[in-house]
Amino acid sequence: MEKAKISASQLFILMVLFELGSALLVPLAIRARQDAWLAILMGMLGSFILFLVYHKLYTYYPTLLPTEYMQKILGKVMGTVLAFIYILYFMYDASRVLRDFGEMLLTFAYPDTPLFIANALLMLVIIYTIRKGIEVIARSGELLFIFMYILAVAGFILIISSGLIDFKNLQPVLEEGLLPSVKVALSETLYFPFTEAIVFTMIFPYLNDSKKAKVTMLCATGLSGINLVITMLINISVLGVNLTARSQFPLLSTVASIQVADFLERLDVFFMLAMVIGIFFKVTILFYAATIGTANLFKIKSPSMLAYPLGIVVLFLSVTIASNFQEHLHEGLYIAKFILHIPLFTIIPPILLFIAFLQKRKDHGDKHI
Repeated sequence: MEKAKISASQLFILMVLFELGSALLVPLAIRARQDAWLAILMGMLGSFILFLVYHKLYTYYPTLLPTEYMQKILGKVMGTVLAFIYILYFMYDASRVLRDFGEMLLTFAYPDTPLFIANALLMLVIIYTIRKGIEVIARSGELLFIFMYILAVAGFILIISSGLIDFKNLQPVLEEGLLPSVKVALSETLYFPFTEAIVFTMIFPYLNDSKKAKVTMLCATGLSGINLVITMLINISVLGVNLTARSQFPLLSTVASIQVADFLERLDVFFMLAMVIGIFFKVTILFYAATIGTANLFKIKSPSMLAYPLGIVVLFLSVTIASNFQEHLHEGLYIAKFILHIPLFTIIPPILLFIAFLQKRKDHGDKHI
């Protein structure tokens, strides 16, 4: 673990940027059709319960990384195996988000550029940032967060002033009842993007005031959830349900349709800037967690030494993970959910918490004896 500290406000900013990251890019929860916003809201509320589990584990071991306290809870062998699985997951998720970035860039601006080149350029910047440490990542987040929000507010005002919004596209609300939205929330939005933030358990030990971790985590998730709800409401009210569902990048289509007073148009470049910022931070945080986790697990003194070899692995994985974008999306929404998301986010953490609780109780009892 590097000797660094970040403030609660920096953690808040990193979490918001992380959760917005690639979630702004895709037609999130569109299987709930015009009630997609409700499925996002339910996923956000469900994630609060799991965040309280992650936070409770942190309060038991405030100075330890999860890779360390897993070994304390489960024993050396099983704890090491589980910690290694989480590290592999962080690397896999980083490569998925990097693939999203490459596909967006190629679709939008550089159709003739090889995917490998587009991904490699971002990966080089991420490796450089990782080598600088968590404090530099946090300070970069503070600067770019303000810029991203200025772009978001400007885009929102322009969409409203160009008269694109048609609220009839959002009707009828709850056409088939509440059940479809609940299903989408439990099978999709709970995991992507909200409980993916389990990666921040690797960053909690760097927080300079551990008491603020819980409030920061819940507030950041609340803000990013509301932002995603507003984004999907705008996408569906501008494009309609069918076009949003068919579009690879619905927000890009929405922003591309802005036209104000015959001179403000083709503003999708601003959308691209916001997307690059979000994706950059999401990959950076996932990759940083994988790097410090690996260094911690294998007792490597300098985590920055691992940035290049692990970065090359993530880069190659991002290109080979799927043969096309449709396969990539299918893998993320259906296959990864059952194999990775449900066990790693919703089953294993409560089991770890239960065992840790019993151990603490036993230790407490032994002290009294």
